[in-house]
Amino acid sequence: MARLGPFEAAPTLAVAVSGGPDSLALALLARDWAAALGGTVLALVVDHGLRAESGDEARLTLSRLALQSVPAHLIQLQGLEHGAALAERARTARFAALAGACAGAGILHLLLGHHRRDQAETLRMRERSGSGPRGLASMAPLTELGAVRLLRPLLNVAPAELRALLVARGVPWVEDPSNHDLATLRGRLRAEMMDPTGEGGQVARLAAEAGQHGATRAGQDVAVAAVLSVRVQLHPAGWALLSPGPLPVPALNALLCCIAGRQYPLPRTAVGALATAPRTATLGGARLVPARHARGWLVLREAAAMQSPVPARMGAIWDGRFRIAAPPGEHGLMLGAVGQEAVSLRSLWPDWPSALLQTLPALWRGNKLVSVPALADPGSAQRSSLVFEPAMRLAGAPFLAM
Repeated sequence: MARLGPFEAAPTLAVAVSGGPDSLALALLARDWAAALGGTVLALVVDHGLRAESGDEARLTLSRLALQSVPAHLIQLQGLEHGAALAERARTARFAALAGACAGAGILHLLLGHHRRDQAETLRMRERSGSGPRGLASMAPLTELGAVRLLRPLLNVAPAELRALLVARGVPWVEDPSNHDLATLRGRLRAEMMDPTGEGGQVARLAAEAGQHGATRAGQDVAVAAVLSVRVQLHPAGWALLSPGPLPVPALNALLCCIAGRQYPLPRTAVGALATAPRTATLGGARLVPARHARGWLVLREAAAMQSPVPARMGAIWDGRFRIAAPPGEHGLMLGAVGQEAVSLRSLWPDWPSALLQTLPALWRGNKLVSVPALADPGSAQRSSLVFEPAMRLAGAPFLAM
């Protein structure tokens, strides 16, 4: 657990626990590590509700954690159904629920039980999907997700070591049959490797290769951040001004993803021509249009791709980009785009193009536009209540390689 440092004294951690051996072992390791510093650990047990027996397994896991003096909280996901992109939908719902639970408990650090074999499988999956250097870096030991920091301290640990720990302490676990489901790509890759303990040479080699890609990505992240700091002015209303001239592909990719609220980068081939010669274009949910009052390009959200309005509640996220950071002051409001009401704002804000105005987040009461926080006076409570927090930051700390 030394990879968790540095921490101040008395750390407070959360651990995502599925009931399987990996996350259960992590909960015990985290408890011991935190206790030595006078800190605490909260286990978050997630029940996806996708199997008939999952509820019983979750409750069994809670009882096992209690016997080990690990406080735990049960999270039951609602609305997940079998069908297309189930793994991705389940992952999104799980992380949202875990982040919400951490925020509610005032916990910043969330630990995940991914281990060396998981990292090897992730690299294989990225290779098969044609990922570029960034994707081949696989999972990072540290990932910033807004108000939550994800930590994966076991990426260099073989799963056999985690099972051995539980056996030595007499702690049973739940075996999830979906881990060996050959209908899933990960299940097939696991079978192909023929290394259930994760101690073989192939797994070690793949994990080391992911680490090398991670080091390359870290260097690229530093270079991209340097370019963006010179070439881009990012506005808290969710748009940017890009100076004229070609741009490195990773830099333009990061900019488009930030403005569009994307969770994953665009294919390098899709961005290449536009990066070499920026022009009026729509790509990946973002638009490039000529700037009228400055040299260069406005990078805007594509209006047709924006999310439908959502209830304007504390913590609500709209369009993968904006989070309500303070209560809106009135119940029953919806958060959505200005849309066609941009016409009525043109006389008040003539320097803002209509294409930009219609993409701004706004509060609605039924069909009536109540306010546009981005257009409020600087420093006002209305303006500060809405935070531009895209799923992918424009730039930040570089990828942390193992």
